[in-house]
Amino acid sequence: MTSYGIPMKNLSVPKLFNFRSHNWVRRRWLDFRNGHTIYLIFLMTFANFVTIQYQLLLQRVPAIHSLHINIWIFGLLFVAIYLPLGMIIGYWHRKNQFSVEAEAMFNQNQIGATINLFLIDLIDGKVTEEEKQHMRKYLLNIMKQGGMPYAGIDKSQSHLDGNSKIKMQKTE
Repeated sequence: MTSYGIPMKNLSVPKLFNFRSHNWVRRRWLDFRNGHTIYLIFLMTFANFVTIQYQLLLQRVPAIHSLHINIWIFGLLFVAIYLPLGMIIGYWHRKNQFSVEAEAMFNQNQIGATINLFLIDLIDGKVTEEEKQHMRKYLLNIMKQGGMPYAGIDKSQSHLDGNSKIKMQKTE
């Protein structure tokens, strides 16, 4: 069916407005917290930080105060110095500290531990057919929620067909 000559796709309700989901409120709360803390508050606190530094440096240090720099010029100079410094420290953190954080998160990942233990038991032949089917359904339910990066899934029967392949997402 087309509308104004444009092929119509599946007109399902976007996940954002799918109120039937049992986790809808919790997911929206997570979305709010991420948008608030990562973007909105970051910008507000950065602007606040620049303003406080302006007040502390230009208003309280006589040598700098005599230069009569307005807040816009100060802000540009501050960002020109602060941004590269933040990038250098962030690079150092990623190269030296990130592995420590990743290891700490790995040690707390119960789902990853469960799947890895299942794989070890599967390799050792300790997994029953019933346990395999249970894990398969569990993982397929997760994949269905996330856009299914594994091609060849028969949605109606929740199993993989013979032509299954992993689809890699393009990153640009």
